[in-house]
Amino acid sequence: MTASLSLMVQGTTSDAGKSTLVAGLARVLARRGLRVAPFKPQNMALNSAVTADGGEIGRAQALQALAAGVAPHTDFNPVLLKPSTDIGAQVVIHGKVHAQLSARDYHEYKPIAMQAVMASWHRLVRDYESVLVEGAGSPAEINLRDRDIANMGFAEVADVPVILIADIDKGGVFAHLVGTLALLSPSEQARIKGFVINRFRGDQALLDPGLRWLEERTGIPVLGVLPYLHGLFLDAEDAFPTASIEKSVPRIKVVAPALPRCSNHTDLDPLRLHPEVDFEWVGPDAPIPAADLVVLPGSKSVLADLAWLRTQGWDRYLSRHLRYGGKVLGICGGFQMLGLAIDDPLGVEGGLGAGAGFGWLQLTTSMSNEKRLAQVTGRLAWCDAPVAGYEIHMGISSGPALERPFAILDDGRLDGAVSEDGQVVGTYLHGLLDRPETFRSVLHWAGARDVETVDLPARREVDLDRLADAIESSIDLEHLLAIMQPHGEASRGRV
Repeated sequence: MTASLSLMVQGTTSDAGKSTLVAGLARVLARRGLRVAPFKPQNMALNSAVTADGGEIGRAQALQALAAGVAPHTDFNPVLLKPSTDIGAQVVIHGKVHAQLSARDYHEYKPIAMQAVMASWHRLVRDYESVLVEGAGSPAEINLRDRDIANMGFAEVADVPVILIADIDKGGVFAHLVGTLALLSPSEQARIKGFVINRFRGDQALLDPGLRWLEERTGIPVLGVLPYLHGLFLDAEDAFPTASIEKSVPRIKVVAPALPRCSNHTDLDPLRLHPEVDFEWVGPDAPIPAADLVVLPGSKSVLADLAWLRTQGWDRYLSRHLRYGGKVLGICGGFQMLGLAIDDPLGVEGGLGAGAGFGWLQLTTSMSNEKRLAQVTGRLAWCDAPVAGYEIHMGISSGPALERPFAILDDGRLDGAVSEDGQVVGTYLHGLLDRPETFRSVLHWAGARDVETVDLPARREVDLDRLADAIESSIDLEHLLAIMQPHGEASRGRV
C-alpha cells in the first residue's frame, strides 16, 4: 500500500506507557533523519491542544509531534472524545466539534468515524516516512471489540504490525501480557511482533528467567525492558499526575481543585514542577489547605463542576481566602466560574441549564455551538510582559469586567479580566504559564518575589532526549526497525 514504515503500540492497560513509548520512538527515529508522524485513531481525553491547521487533538499527540520535530496536525488524532458526563462525550472529528453523543450513540457512529480515521491514515503514510500509531486502553476489552477503531480494529484494516507494552511497576506484568494475548483472535495474535516491559527498577538478571519463559510460552520476542525514569516530565494524556516531587524551601503555596471534568490540567504543570512552589491538587472530600494562590482550572462541564465545587465547600473557602488577601486565577472554564452567571441554552456541555457563578468578576458567559480554537501571542496588560497560549472554549463572555483585561493579544483582541481590587484574574489562555516571563509575572502578582526561572519547554526537550536515550539503550532497535519494514506482510507473521 505504501512505502511508509509503520508500527502500532498497544498496551495491556491504560497508562501502560503507550504515549511515552511512541513519543520516545518518535524522537529516536527523528534523530536518525526520518520524517515521523504520530497517530492515534481515537483518543478519549480532556487534555487537548490546538494544531497548526486550527483544530484540536489530544495533548499526547501534540507532545509526540514535538518529539518528532513536526507541527501538530489534526490528522495525528482524527477522532477525539471529550467526556462531558459518565455516559456522554463531545465528539471531535478532524479537529472540529461534530456532535455531543451518548456512549450508545457513539458506538453506532463508529463506522462513520472509521472513515475519518482511514482518511487521515492514508494522508500520513503518503506524506511521512514513518507513522507511529498509539492504541487506546487495551485491545482485550471484550465489550469494545465490536466496531473497534482504536486498537486491533484499526490495525487489522490498516495492516499494521503491533508491539504490546506492559507496566511492570504495577505488578502482574506476565499475566497482563499472556492474558491480553489469549483474549485476541488468531489473526490479531499473529499481528503482535514483540513485547516491551515498562518502568522496571532493580536487577534485570532477576527478571531474565521470566522473560525467557514469556518468549517460550508465546513465541513472541521481548524487544526490551525500559527502566523506571524517575522525575521524567511529559505532558499527561488525561490522568492527574500523582508522583511526588521533591522541593526546596517553597516561596508560595498554590492549590487547585481536582475537578471531576477538569480539562487541560497540564496548564498547571509549571506550578507543580517548580522547585519553589508548594503545589497541591485537592481531591474530593479532602481538606483544603491555606494558600497564597488558588487556581481554578479548565472544565469540560463548567456548570456541573461549579456545582461540585459548592458541594465541596470551595465557595466558602474562596470567600475566606479572598477576605484575607489571597489571590485567585481562573483559566478557561475556571475563568467563566468567576463571573456572575453561566448559561448553556443549547446543552453544549451535556445538559441544558444555567447557573450563578461565584460573582467576583462582572461578566456573564453564554455557551454556543461554535468552539474557539486558536494559538495566540500578546502582552500581559498589567506589566507588558509577553504571553503565549492557546484557546479552546465554547463560551462567549461579556460584561464590564472585560474592560480590565488580563492580556492584550497581537491580533487586536483583549483576553480575560482582572477584578478592581486586583485579587481575581481570569483568562481563556491555556498554556500561558509555560512561558518563563509570564510565569514569573503571575507568581509576582500572587506574592512570590525573586523566584527561580524555570524554562518548561526546555525541560520538556531535555526529558524527551532522556527518554529517547533510554529507548536506544534498552530496546533492540534493529529488530524493531525490521518489524516496521514496509513489506505489507504484518498480518502474515513475517518480520
